[in-house]
Amino acid sequence: MHIHPKITPIYQTSVFKFEDLNELEQYFGEPGSRYMYSRNGNPNSDELAEAVNQWEGGAGAIATGSGMAAIFAALAACCQTGDHVLCAADIYGGSSSLLNQELSRMGITVTYVPFEQLYELEQFVQPTTRVVLAETISNPLLRVADLQRLATECHQHGLKLVVDNTFASPVLTRPLALGADLVMHSVTKYIAGHSDVTAGVVVATDPELAARLKQISILYGLTLSPMESWLAVRGLKTLRLRMREHSHNALALAQFLQEQPAVRAVYYPGLPDHPQHGLAQAQGSGLFGGMLSILLADETEVVNRFMHRSQRFPFAPSLAGVDSSMSYPLGTSHRYLTPEQQQQLRISTGLIRLSVGIEPVEELLADLAQALR
Repeated sequence: MHIHPKITPIYQTSVFKFEDLNELEQYFGEPGSRYMYSRNGNPNSDELAEAVNQWEGGAGAIATGSGMAAIFAALAACCQTGDHVLCAADIYGGSSSLLNQELSRMGITVTYVPFEQLYELEQFVQPTTRVVLAETISNPLLRVADLQRLATECHQHGLKLVVDNTFASPVLTRPLALGADLVMHSVTKYIAGHSDVTAGVVVATDPELAARLKQISILYGLTLSPMESWLAVRGLKTLRLRMREHSHNALALAQFLQEQPAVRAVYYPGLPDHPQHGLAQAQGSGLFGGMLSILLADETEVVNRFMHRSQRFPFAPSLAGVDSSMSYPLGTSHRYLTPEQQQQLRISTGLIRLSVGIEPVEELLADLAQALR
């Protein structure tokens, strides 16, 4: 009986059988010809990796157990003990914690580059600098990096550019096409899209880098499980549709929030007064994404009242699900930065990050109106 499923089944197995020694030799002699052990590769994790690889236009990719595992794999593929990393100061707090607390123990040092100096790297480059880490759209103030300009600057100094494309997704921006060497996503967010998966992916533009990523994934045990991979692939199929609706809703909310007396500032690339609005429009395929941040009064009680009153934006320290939510950068994603770093990045008591879902926009507008009243 021939079975031809339309959707790839879940290969919920840790190991695959061999008929004899000939098949074993085939496995090692012809890479990719079959599977042996799910840490080394599984049809579901490979399907996810290849799907994102196609989206981003890469030469190869790996699927990992989380977005943090993806960042680690990307940096480990470019660095070894004694090397130096340049990192955009506007970066996810978990990324800076990885660099400061763990990679530093491996002898990899880091210098943080202010956003305004990202395209003037000469003063920061050391003889051991190997890589620059940046985000397409920064977390949480939604600053937009000119990736083509940054890639040119990196390559002039012989550096690899690693881009975290989580906030944008490949629907908005494809960093490899703009010159990046590696692009990674927290698949947990927009790619899976339904707040039920924890996963990551890294895509390389060079086959040698792709092979190095695969080696790191196997030896460090980073490979994503079959079930999570299957769920992420299912979510990926609706990514284009979801990103359109996320972006439509977020723009409407940002325009509304600009008019509210209780809101001191709105950070959203889709607003004409955003400093990188033109760049975001050109680099973002006409869409601006579903993330925005607002600044209320710098008083804990004001923030708490807003959180209690809102019914459609539960306080949940993550982002990008089909259901809207809010997060608090000072107490979650950027909690472990020093007070000086938080002040430099303008992450204050009144800053709230909104992840705008795909619900009917009029319901979201009504909820924010009553929460701010």
